[in-house]
Amino acid sequence: MRRAKPRDISKIFAEGTLIDKAIATAVREALLQHKRAGNPVAEWRDGKVVWVPPEQIVVDAKAARRRRARSRAR
Repeated sequence: MRRAKPRDISKIFAEGTLIDKAIATAVREALLQHKRAGNPVAEWRDGKVVWVPPEQIVVDAKAARRRRARSRAR
């Protein structure tokens, strides 16, 4: 197994790209899990918190699966 190259954490924080990708992936995964489990999610709309029923949760499931597959392959 190949050992991953160490990354410069200061550079990662300065650029922010990897952090943004990680957050987007986490949100997508959480939405997908809620939708599958039949649980609503809270969302901020027009200055108010509203509950979005699971059947109205929009998530790009294909992108979530691709990211999971890539992370497992590493």
